[in-house]
Amino acid sequence: MIRVEDINKHFGGVRAVNGASLEIAKGSITGLIGPNGAGKTTLFNIIAGNIKPTSGRILLDGEDITGLAPHELFSKGLLRTFQIAHEFSRLTVLENLMMVPPHQIGENIVSAWFRSSSVRAQERQVREKAMEVIDFLKIGHVAHELAGNLSGGQKKLIELGRTMMVDAKVVLLDEVGAGVNRTLLKEIGEAIQRLNTERGYTFCMIEHDMDFIGKLCNPVICMAEGAVLAQGTAEEVVKNEAVIEAYLGRGLKNKPLPNAAGSAA
Repeated sequence: MIRVEDINKHFGGVRAVNGASLEIAKGSITGLIGPNGAGKTTLFNIIAGNIKPTSGRILLDGEDITGLAPHELFSKGLLRTFQIAHEFSRLTVLENLMMVPPHQIGENIVSAWFRSSSVRAQERQVREKAMEVIDFLKIGHVAHELAGNLSGGQKKLIELGRTMMVDAKVVLLDEVGAGVNRTLLKEIGEAIQRLNTERGYTFCMIEHDMDFIGKLCNPVICMAEGAVLAQGTAEEVVKNEAVIEAYLGRGLKNKPLPNAAGSAA
C-alpha cells in the first residue's frame, strides 16, 4: 500500500532520515520502532505530507505522492493521528466526528440559505455515520460530552473515530499508547484490530510499548540513525543483536528492550 524509496531528509548538517526504504503491505498493521533520534517521526511526517523530503519518493497504492500536502493525501485516503490528540475541545464527541467529512453542503453560505432541505438531509446522514462510529468504538456514554473534558485515552479513540468518517486506505498512528492507561489502551488495541480485520484498514504505527506492538503488529520495522535497521516479527526484531545494540549499546544483548518508559522518536 505504501512504498518508501530511499528517503532522505536533511536539516542543515543533520541527516534525520538517511536513505530509508520500507514497504507497508495492504491490510497489515505495521509497527515502527527505534531509539531516540532514529528518524521515525520525521519519516512519518514526510509520508503524511507535513514536511517534504530532501530526496527519494513515496508511493501510495502505486501512485507517487511525494511532497503532496496533508489535505491532498486526506482526499486520497491517507490519514494520520497524533501523539497529542488534536480534538476540537469545545465541541462534543459527536460534533468532532461530524466535522470530518469534506465538501459538506452546509459549509457554503449560499447553500445554507437556499438549499436548506439538502443541508439537513446530508447532516442527518453524517450524524448517523458518526453514531455508527461511536457505537463501534463503544464510547456512546461520552457522545455528547465536550471533547476537551475527556481523558487522553478517550481523545485517542476520537482521533481513531475521525479516520472512520471517511474512506481511509492507510492510517498512520503516532504513539497511540502515549499517556493512555492500560484499560483504555486495551480498548484502543481492540478497535485497531477490528478495523483491520473487519474493514480492511491498513495501519502503520510508531509505538514504544513493546507489549502493545507485539500483540498488534506484523511486521515490525526498526529504525536507527535515520535508516531501516531490521524487519520481521516482533519476536525476531527484539532479539536482533543490531536492534538491541541500537537501543542499549554493546554488551547488553541479554537485557530486554526498553518499554514505553524509555523512548521518543
